Amino acid sequence: MMIICMMERRFFLTDNLIFIHGLISSGQGFKGEYFKSVFPNCLTPDFEKYHERIPMKTLLNKRMEQLNQILNKKEKWIIIASSFGGLMATLYAIQNPEKIEKLILLAPFLLREELLPKNINPIEIPVKIYHGRNDKVIPIEDNKNKAYLIFNNLMFYMVEDDHQLHNTVKSLKWLELI
Repeated sequence: MMIICMMERRFFLTDNLIFIHGLISSGQGFKGEYFKSVFPNCLTPDFEKYHERIPMKTLLNKRMEQLNQILNKKEKWIIIASSFGGLMATLYAIQNPEKIEKLILLAPFLLREELLPKNINPIEIPVKIYHGRNDKVIPIEDNKNKAYLIFNNLMFYMVEDDHQLHNTVKSLKWLELI
């Protein structure tokens, strides 16, 4: 009986579940494939590819346009997002809080001018952030401080991992988190 409930729960939960990849990754990277294996109906779209000649602001705008097209089709999304995808998820949540059930952010890139306190109202939706203590890409303390300015309902976890968070992703109890 428990397996059936989990299967029903998995199906229900993955109906509005999306994974947003990082800057130089894709929906078919390690995390995208992992989430598809745990939640077969999880969306793992590929966003505009990173290229060093494309200004970050331009890339972010293109990716946000793509994200809006996907997320505006349904309500109450659960978003799992990694690094630059965490920035995208946060920006979407700021603009559309009623459409988000919860955010799970993996080493999100929150240190951008788009997230200056004067530009946002704190978000009330539940947010869990996992950030590796050995992250050499995004400074953990600065990111943590910024997160507490953005999210009012935040649980921030420092984990023994690096920016990729591969070990953390594999060890978390995703059915319980979702």
